[in-house]
Amino acid sequence: MKVTRPPAKHPLPPHAHKVFSGEIFDVYQWEQQLFDGTNATFEKIKRLDTVGVVAVTPDQKLLLCHQEQPGMAPFVETFGGRVDPGEDPFLAAQRELLEESGYQSAQWKFWQATQPFEKIDWAIYTFVAQNCQLVQDQALEGGEKISVFTATFEEFIDYTQQPNFRDAELTNLVLQALAYPEKMTALKQMLFA
Repeated sequence: MKVTRPPAKHPLPPHAHKVFSGEIFDVYQWEQQLFDGTNATFEKIKRLDTVGVVAVTPDQKLLLCHQEQPGMAPFVETFGGRVDPGEDPFLAAQRELLEESGYQSAQWKFWQATQPFEKIDWAIYTFVAQNCQLVQDQALEGGEKISVFTATFEEFIDYTQQPNFRDAELTNLVLQALAYPEKMTALKQMLFA
């Protein structure tokens, strides 16, 4: 499955220079002429893209996880993580689902790709994995504690509205579905059809 990276809301200009290289974030700066003719230094950060996977079991339950990471309060979310350099987002989604949950799917849908922030060059790809089957134990990183659980569609909706649900893009999609019946129909079709 080939997906296209969405354009940045505020692209880095060609004359931007990297001024810091971090483990997760790189910082770029450039001189920008303002409307009054003066110049100012602008900044933007760049990070590796990420994937999210909404996983659905054969009995139409949604797989979610309780997760802990060092220095963070526990949270609930779907599965996902960073796209490795040069890695295809779809392959990253398959890898992350398998590593974090032990589940695998042969039925995938691409849901959306977005760059939600103007000052961060960061694409988030969301996929749906249907008819997920448990095929192995989790293969967690040293900084992850993940416990997998299932939720009905109604419970899933409730979880997305909780303060400790970590996927803001998914929460926005669910809020739109709650507000507009046609979007709720589309949400159910995306997950279950």
